[in-house]
Amino acid sequence: MQHKLILLFSLCFITVGFSQQKVKQFTIDQAITYALKNNYNVKVAVNNIAAAHLKKWETTTIGLPKIDATIDYQNWLKQLTTLLPAEIIGGVPGTFVPVSFGTEQNVNAAITLKQLIFDGSYLVGLQSAKTYLKISEQAKSKTDLTIRESVINAYGNVLIAEKSIGILESNLKILEKNLSDTKKIFENGFNEEEDVEQLQITLSTVKSQLNKTRRLKNIGYKMLNLSLGVPIDQKIVLTDNLESLIGSNVDLDLLSKKFNVNNHIDFKIATNNREGNRLLWLLEKSKALPTLKAFVNFGYAGNSNSFNFLNSDQKWYDSSLLGVSLNIPIFSSFERRSKTKQAKIELENTDIKLIELQQQLNLGAANAKSDYQFSIEQYATAKQNLKLAERIEKKQQVKFFEGVSTSFDLSQAQNQLYTQQQNYIQSMLDVIAKKAALENALNIPLK
Repeated sequence: MQHKLILLFSLCFITVGFSQQKVKQFTIDQAITYALKNNYNVKVAVNNIAAAHLKKWETTTIGLPKIDATIDYQNWLKQLTTLLPAEIIGGVPGTFVPVSFGTEQNVNAAITLKQLIFDGSYLVGLQSAKTYLKISEQAKSKTDLTIRESVINAYGNVLIAEKSIGILESNLKILEKNLSDTKKIFENGFNEEEDVEQLQITLSTVKSQLNKTRRLKNIGYKMLNLSLGVPIDQKIVLTDNLESLIGSNVDLDLLSKKFNVNNHIDFKIATNNREGNRLLWLLEKSKALPTLKAFVNFGYAGNSNSFNFLNSDQKWYDSSLLGVSLNIPIFSSFERRSKTKQAKIELENTDIKLIELQQQLNLGAANAKSDYQFSIEQYATAKQNLKLAERIEKKQQVKFFEGVSTSFDLSQAQNQLYTQQQNYIQSMLDVIAKKAALENALNIPLK
C-alpha cells in the first residue's frame, strides 16, 4: 500500500511538472517572433514559397532533354489477314488469295531522346516562373507584417482586459464599502433610502461590467493564441504590461519618417503583378513564332511464333531514327492578334491601377501618421482627465458622507470616473495599435 501511495504522488508531481512546462511566457516581442514561425498563415506562406521553387524548376525542365523508354509486347490471338491478287502465285486473274504476314508474337523496345530547340513561349515561361517566385516571397513578407500587427493588437486587447478587471475590482471594493456605510447611516436615520438604492444600482452595474470583461479576457487569450499559432486552450502568460508598452510605443520620430512608396510591400507586389501581365502579353506574341524540336530514337525488335524472347538464340533487329520538327504558325483567323491585343489592354489597366495604388499608399501613410499622432494626444488628454475625475469623485464621496451632497451627485461623479477610466485604458491600446498600423503603412521592416 505504501509503495502505491509513493507511486501515486510521483505521478502527480510528474503531471504537475509537465503541465507547468507547457505554460509559455511572452513579452510582446517574443510573441511576434514566435508567431512569425508558428502562425498558420505563415506556415502556408512558407509552403507556397517552396511550391514556387518547385514550379520554377518544373518550367525550367520543359527546355531540358527528355529520355523515354518503351517496351511493347504483342500477341496476335488471330493474325490479320490480307488479300493479295491470286495471279502472283499462278491463280486466276481477278481473284484474291488470303494470306497472313509476320509472326504471331512481337517485342519492341525503344529509347527516345527529345530536345526542345526553340520555343518563344518557353522563354516567356522561364521569366514568368521567376516572377511567380518573387510574388510568393513578397506574399510571405506581407503575411509577416500582417501577423505582427495582429499579434500586437491581440496582445494589447488581453492587457486591456486585465487592466480593466483590476480597475473594476477596485471600484467594486470601494462601492461595497460605500454601500455598507450608507446602509448604516440610513439605519440610524441620517439619510434616505434612495441613497442606498442609488449605490445598489451603481454596484450591480459595475458587477455586470466586471463579469463581461472577464469573459472578454478569456476570448482575448484565445484570439492571441490563434495569432501565435498555438492551441486556443493552451495557457500562456504575458510578461509585459500596458505601462511598459506605452513607454516603448510613443515614438514621435515615426511622425517625421519619410515614406518611400517604392519600398512598400504592396507596391512591390503590384509591380510584380504588372510584370506578370507583361509576360502574358509577350506569351501571346510569342505564339506567332515558330517552334523547333528534335529527337533521336534507338530500338530493338524481336519476332517469333512462340514466346522465346528470353532465349539466347532469339534474333533481335536494331533500328535508329533522327527527327526534327519545325512548326510555323501561318494564319489563325486573327485569333492570336485578338488575344495579344486583349493582353495588351490588361497590361495598360495594370499600369493605371499601379498609379492609383501609389496614391492610395501615400494617402494611407499620411492618415496613419495623423491617427498615431491623435492617439498620443488622446492618451495625454485621457490621463489628465482621469486624474481630474478621481479628484472629483473623492470630493463627492466626502461631501456625500458629510451630508452636503446627494447620492445622485455621487453617482454622477462615479460614472464619470468609470468612463474616464475606460477612456484612459482605451487610449493606451490606441497608441499601441495605431503605432503598429503606422509601421505597416510606412513598411517598417521586422526586427
